[in-house]
Amino acid sequence: MPRMFSAREMEGFQKDGYVIARNLAAPAVVQTMREVTEAALAAETAPLEYEADLHYPGAPPSRAAPGGHTVRRLLQAYARHAVFRDWALGAPVAARVHQLLGAQVMLSQAHHNCIMTKQPRFSSITHWHQDIRYWAFERAELVSVWLALGPERVDNGGLLLLPGSQALDFAPAQFDEAVFFRPGLAQNQKLIATQIAAELNAGDVLFFHCRTLHAAGRNETAVPKFSVVFTYHAADNHPLPGTRSADTPEIAVA
Repeated sequence: MPRMFSAREMEGFQKDGYVIARNLAAPAVVQTMREVTEAALAAETAPLEYEADLHYPGAPPSRAAPGGHTVRRLLQAYARHAVFRDWALGAPVAARVHQLLGAQVMLSQAHHNCIMTKQPRFSSITHWHQDIRYWAFERAELVSVWLALGPERVDNGGLLLLPGSQALDFAPAQFDEAVFFRPGLAQNQKLIATQIAAELNAGDVLFFHCRTLHAAGRNETAVPKFSVVFTYHAADNHPLPGTRSADTPEIAVA
């Protein structure tokens, strides 16, 4: 029987919108994932997303510019290699997402399902946002599972979180046209002042709610930062027909 979240950890998730499981992935799994990631980056194996394509602050202005082929994400992780499939559906993750979401859980292949590859020099800033902003489900109740393949700190672009933000109701005016949380508003600044850094080491896993506000800075170090991210939802929380969320077959989590 795999070790599961304690009652205190479950309470923390409900209160703060996130919980961290330390040393959840075995070193051998982390090492294999790193090797697969580094090989895919070297070959620029599609599908992938370039920093230059998103135009976030700090990214190269185009693929033709210096750093223009800096990869931001290797997409479709589940289909890339058995090590990612085994992790996404394996007991350490499955037991915990069942605790958080219920007896019947689905893995989304439409959202996250990627390896984040934050590179030195040309990585970008991601402003405060909720992941649910561009997902379409019957209920805003999804959980993302973020596995660190190495140290994650503020200086290499590790995640920042606003504890408890998943439980708050926001007015549309608190977000800009791209649905990023507006840092210039006084009411938003009070919440942003509560931010914490989700400091992780290789093998640590961050579970966070799709409404939890989070952000990340650039990688200011000389070493790339890799993270594997999958997203889950209850089987009775269906993606809305005709949306991107419904475009890709989902996977049942045993």
